Amino acid sequence: MSTKIHAAVDALGNPVRLLLTGGQISDYQKADDLIEGFQADYVIADKGYDSDAFVQAINSTGAEAVIPPRSNRKKMRSYDEELYKDRNLVERLFQKLKHYRRIATRYERLARNYFSMLALVSTVIWLA
Repeated sequence: MSTKIHAAVDALGNPVRLLLTGGQISDYQKADDLIEGFQADYVIADKGYDSDAFVQAINSTGAEAVIPPRSNRKKMRSYDEELYKDRNLVERLFQKLKHYRRIATRYERLARNYFSMLALVSTVIWLA
């Protein structure tokens, strides 16, 4: 019934990878696919991506995980709150995507067509 867009952005907020899942799918199930193949110093994500396995995968690449812990976590983990403020780059990307009515209202019925429109709009964002 719904679609969730997972996005990875560069330091300027330009999209570098987009993934689609069903709206009921948890964020961290696609987290490894989202960062696969990227070399980064920091991986900044929201609480939806807070899992021990994902943090371990980030640390194994030599990057630092900047993910706030969920409130129900038994062992709280620290994170850099100043760096976490840069997560708004992803939120800005979603605001840019919503300027395109076809993306915001999801006219396409098929996921492949919707993803194609996302790719087209991402290209426009890169060129702007």
